[in-house]
Amino acid sequence: MFGIPGKDAVSITDKAAGHIVKLMADGDKKGLRIGVKKGGCAGMEYTMEYVDEVDPHDEVVEKDGARVMIAPMAQMFLFGTEIDYEVSLLEAGFKFNNPNVSEACGCGESIKFEGM
Repeated sequence: MFGIPGKDAVSITDKAAGHIVKLMADGDKKGLRIGVKKGGCAGMEYTMEYVDEVDPHDEVVEKDGARVMIAPMAQMFLFGTEIDYEVSLLEAGFKFNNPNVSEACGCGESIKFEGM
């Protein structure tokens, strides 16, 4: 992992941790795996899936019973990201506050990283 010894690769807010724990319990899942893939108008998109098994190559971050796994190919793009969960009048969902993003599309669904 691209990290600093003793520091988690990503941080998870209390709201996000609570929501992840609830969803893990509903489906009896091992955690939430996050990653990135090519797509969207800015070039890259986040991916998220609840998984039954932890891949030995995943970077695992845990907080208050919530477990987030970072897919190997996404680790360098997600280092330092804060995972939050926001609720508004029109929508609710996970929000990634990622310091590595250089641009994002207007709808917020896709991102671009410096040098890509």
